[in-house]
Amino acid sequence: MYEPIRTKSVHTMAAAPEIPHRSREQELDIRLAGQLTALLTVTDELHALATRTDGGAPQGTGLDGAELATAAERIAEQVARLSGGHYPLRAEPTDGGTPARIEALQQRAHTLAGNALAVATTRDDTAARELAAERMAAHAAPRRDLATA
Repeated sequence: MYEPIRTKSVHTMAAAPEIPHRSREQELDIRLAGQLTALLTVTDELHALATRTDGGAPQGTGLDGAELATAAERIAEQVARLSGGHYPLRAEPTDGGTPARIEALQQRAHTLAGNALAVATTRDDTAARELAAERMAAHAAPRRDLATA
């Protein structure tokens, strides 16, 4: 009575895409490397403001050029470890070091360090967790000083 269907159904599932899927650990590595790279950019910016040739950062900002340089190198090493040995590109810092800009950069660095700490904790990465907590504390202290000034 009925003739069999001779053509392919339009309702069949398409072939599985050939897209490589990443594991949760790989996704966390990528996310942590991204957070640390953003923190590195802000740290480089603060370092440039602390070591300007026209007298450095304004007084009372709490910027220590040597500490920021060391922190930037440690952050770059962590990013390289997470990225298979590839060191991140370093951005060229901008000009302008008003106290409001420095405060905004400190707040941004504190937020980025907090984000990195959350991802490092999820990933159970002790080295990155310690570095992020250290940077979070370093960027929280100047914010308190500026708030009471």
